[in-house]
Amino acid sequence: MHILRPIFFLAALFGAVTVSLAAEEGKGPAADAKLLERLQQMMPGVKPDSVSPSAIPGLSEVVIGPRVVYMTNDGRYLLQASIIDLDNEKNITEPRRQKAVSDAVDKVGEENMVVFGDKKAAHTVTVFTDIDCGYCRKLHKEMESYNKEGIRIRYLFYPRSGMHSPSYVKAVSVWCAPDRNKAMTTAKADGKVEPKDCTNPVADHMRLGEMIGVQGTPAMVLPGGEVLPGYVPADKLAQYLKQGEKKAD
Repeated sequence: MHILRPIFFLAALFGAVTVSLAAEEGKGPAADAKLLERLQQMMPGVKPDSVSPSAIPGLSEVVIGPRVVYMTNDGRYLLQASIIDLDNEKNITEPRRQKAVSDAVDKVGEENMVVFGDKKAAHTVTVFTDIDCGYCRKLHKEMESYNKEGIRIRYLFYPRSGMHSPSYVKAVSVWCAPDRNKAMTTAKADGKVEPKDCTNPVADHMRLGEMIGVQGTPAMVLPGGEVLPGYVPADKLAQYLKQGEKKAD
């Protein structure tokens, strides 16, 4: 059952959401019912964000938070994999996965993030950060450069040493400070932030990072849902974002 653990984490994190079903040849109400029944057995009380036909007959795409998985229409088999169209040399799953990541991050809401930069900035990048991470501190020290390049940074907390670690306690203290932006800057400069505790989203940020597959910090989530691991200088990130816009056009 450990293989399904990430999906159970998703269930706890995102709760019940709306399900939309699409029809396909050979897939009717009976097949839909079997698939949804199995999902309910796996995740009681939780519905997927979407269930829709995949490119492979008999296989449905299931989106739960930032995860995209596949299930046979009889509800028996679940696959965590990418579908590759060999004729067109195209990964069909990756764009869907990126959209799921983007949607899941946006659902957090900026009221639950620490944001640096103008809302009118050309680009908004969400960064999973650890206050004690060296490259996270380097990124933050160069915040003015990112903002000048038209990049707005939204922080989500991801203390790598885990819950209730010193880094976690610092993250909570930053969130509970009267001025979160000032406290974040102080903490990342190794300054002292008054220890505080309050209702905070740090644990939720960590769970989301786990579901997305964050393995280190900083981890940048681009507007379309692509995840860039590690530190990227402001000028190179701006160039990469502009190239992405051209490809999208």
